[in-house]
Amino acid sequence: MRFSSVSDVTKEISLRAWRDWFSSALLFGTVALAPLPFGSTDLISIALWCVVLGIAIVLGPVDSFDGGHATAFGVVFALALAYSLVLHEQLADKSWLPVGLVHPIWTQASEVLGTSLAPSISVAKHQPFFELGRPLANILIFLAGLRIGADRRASSSLLKVIAWSGVAYAVYGIGSHIIDPGKVLWREKVAYQGVLTATFFNRNTAAVYFGTCAIAWLVLLLGRLRYQIVEHKSRWRSTLRSLLSHPPHGSITASLALFVCLSAMFMTGSRAGVLLSLTAAVIVFTAYLGRVLPRGSRVAALFVVAGCCVFLLFQLLGGVVNARIDLQGLGDGGRLHTYKAMLGMIESFPWLGTGLGTFVWSFPAYRPSDVSLWGVWDRAHSTILEIASDVGVPLAILVVVAWILMLGLLVNALRRSRGEDTTLLLAALAAAFVALVHTSLDFSLQTFGFSATIFALQGAAVGRAFRVLRKNSPSIS
Repeated sequence: MRFSSVSDVTKEISLRAWRDWFSSALLFGTVALAPLPFGSTDLISIALWCVVLGIAIVLGPVDSFDGGHATAFGVVFALALAYSLVLHEQLADKSWLPVGLVHPIWTQASEVLGTSLAPSISVAKHQPFFELGRPLANILIFLAGLRIGADRRASSSLLKVIAWSGVAYAVYGIGSHIIDPGKVLWREKVAYQGVLTATFFNRNTAAVYFGTCAIAWLVLLLGRLRYQIVEHKSRWRSTLRSLLSHPPHGSITASLALFVCLSAMFMTGSRAGVLLSLTAAVIVFTAYLGRVLPRGSRVAALFVVAGCCVFLLFQLLGGVVNARIDLQGLGDGGRLHTYKAMLGMIESFPWLGTGLGTFVWSFPAYRPSDVSLWGVWDRAHSTILEIASDVGVPLAILVVVAWILMLGLLVNALRRSRGEDTTLLLAALAAAFVALVHTSLDFSLQTFGFSATIFALQGAAVGRAFRVLRKNSPSIS
């Protein structure tokens, strides 16, 4: 591009800076506000976020991308293309595939009604179209996060937005639970009236959201304490004395914010959400300080110290969770029977599934007698199994492979990272651990108010990972 004068260059730089700022602001606003409208579970909210994120991606400059970012875009494009193919087959009147995969319910309904009904792969016609927004929103926010990952300052700002948003929702959740525990915002609670859910309807999703925000505050706190710990790493008493007498700037605020998020997490009463978040916190604490302290017994000591702190915290704040564990244990027999039934669903429709978002209509035919008749199972309580049953095993395998590739990239980059890059990568890996394990036992990642935080953070971390690996790769002469 040629410029006729210095003023043209200045205008171009100003325009690029404005586009960069506005695109990042749209992403930060989505991450901060997605949990607000009841976790953004309704189709109108999701459609709005898709529009906002689409604008953010279109406006965002891409001149800072390199080959690694292009590879990430290629993987996402391949995944989106696979989704498009499956959705076409589930929605189209005429299939592109040579084999007939029509759901038998349409033949049965035609016989019962005595009229010919147009067949479909989906058990509920056109339902995949209305459910398209959920995976699309996750893809868009990942790409928006990937864009800002090329900039260390912007990616660090995203982590702070996640952390501060968690504090705001935790303060609101605690306050609303004390004042009127029977409402979510202005609506009456249908379930979980005795526990905190903040702006979410489900306490388990609220627990992993606050757990993820607590992890963000933990890594930010460790980043502020790092320099004094390194300076006195061979003298523990000197380290403690220095931290107490001259706490680093912002460390007290970070500690209080961490405590608020943990308090909100415990008040949800979610067993899996609390235990997974605390496990991730122990791993983060040990992994972060283990990089700056001598290897060997001290790393093991860090793990023991972190475990003891978590145990004391659990005893102090975990009354509701302890009561549930004492009463119900750690398992849920209903879910185990449901998972077995879902394997039967997947076996019946392995290639293209029963239709995106059709679990609530497909499951009753497979619901085992061992499961209580109370309640409606509108979710599979295992996202990966629901993906396999809704859109088929091949697409579910592609989703798993994409996650494995991404986590492998982040682990490799974490080993070579320093400073703020370590903070972001470690937070992303810990958040992924909590989200992936929990959504395998529940449906937390199917709530955009939570998945927006996870996918934006993963996208930014992937963007930083390519930068870290390129910076530390051996030069080629």
